[in-house]
Amino acid sequence: MPDAPAHVTDIAGETPVIVRVQNGIFDIADETAKLADGRADIGAVVSFIGYCRDEGGRLAALELEHYPGMAEGEIARIANVARERWPLLGVTCIHRYGKIAPGEPIVLVLAASSHRGAAFQAAEFLMDFMKTRAPFWKREHLKDGTTGEWVEHKDTDQQAADRWA
Repeated sequence: MPDAPAHVTDIAGETPVIVRVQNGIFDIADETAKLADGRADIGAVVSFIGYCRDEGGRLAALELEHYPGMAEGEIARIANVARERWPLLGVTCIHRYGKIAPGEPIVLVLAASSHRGAAFQAAEFLMDFMKTRAPFWKREHLKDGTTGEWVEHKDTDQQAADRWA
């Protein structure tokens, strides 16, 4: 059973934000349907799904750890910044933790708006900041049975986030 979502809404309740950090796989179609929920004011839902790569066939699993409570809070903070920057009608951010096999989804970002431009930009903004600001740590488990070091953030991830300043 997935972990309970942390809901954040603006005062008018017009822009729901769902943030969830969970161990299990999420259902992309179900999450998208829940976000849109037959709303006639939504003209676009842009999604980003990040998957675990096999790193050239050497990776057995990627282990993700997080700081419970702090991870959800930081993702919610990032989502609220996105709501301030773009005319969003809904946001869903789901990030997994635990051991994740190559080919499995790790992260889902959904941004809903009346128009596609705002939804695309917000989704990209959300991912750029989740990669650099949300407190998650990754460690590789290799097919040869060894456990790799903790994976460092890439400079390119920080450069992508810096462009939004």
